[in-house]
Amino acid sequence: MLEEDKGEIMKKSVWLLLGVALSVGLAACGTAAVPAVDVQTQISEQLAAEVGQAPDSVTCPGDLPAEVGASMTCELTAGKEQLPVMVTVTAVDGTDVNFDIEVGGA
Repeated sequence: MLEEDKGEIMKKSVWLLLGVALSVGLAACGTAAVPAVDVQTQISEQLAAEVGQAPDSVTCPGDLPAEVGASMTCELTAGKEQLPVMVTVTAVDGTDVNFDIEVGGA
């Protein structure tokens, strides 16, 4: 598949997700924050499951605090398209941290 086609498919798929929150969970490994690399991986895997294709990259500015209501904005890159991804912690149960992701557009 041409890189341009890949970007167009992902762009169309991502636009379908605008305003839709996805729920994912992962272990916080006994720390007070979920490592940025784990958040990035979860976002990429969840979007791949939803639209059938992973984004080219997901970058988060730092670790996600394991506190209900904590949030941060990551950046998703698909082809030439860059979109913000809002990540918000919805629940913390021991070492399990659940958070929603919402892909935003221009």
